[in-house]
Amino acid sequence: MSAILNKIGTVFIPVRDIEEAKNWYCEIFGLKAEGEILFEHLFIIPTTTTGTGIVLDSKIYSEENIFKTPLFHFDTNNIQAAYEFLKRKNVEITTEIEHNHYFNFKDPYGNHLMVCKC
Repeated sequence: MSAILNKIGTVFIPVRDIEEAKNWYCEIFGLKAEGEILFEHLFIIPTTTTGTGIVLDSKIYSEENIFKTPLFHFDTNNIQAAYEFLKRKNVEITTEIEHNHYFNFKDPYGNHLMVCKC
């Protein structure tokens, strides 16, 4: 039996500007951009569920560290509504909705991200 759980606790997303990233991600998730930036480079996105946490980190940002392909996905109950929402926000969408199930987009720092119907 392993002492390591087969569960992801937190995903760190490299961002260039922590304050800007805090505002952008909170807007995308429909959250108030509240909470403090820790150690001048970390912001923990507040979550209301008991899933994987999301931490924005400007200390680890570099062109080499941005996600060139989605490493995880954000859940949605309505893939079409999520797609249209991000389009209205002028987010760079990099794929159409594939198989009526998922699509990819980029954050302002070039990270490739995914939304997937759960």
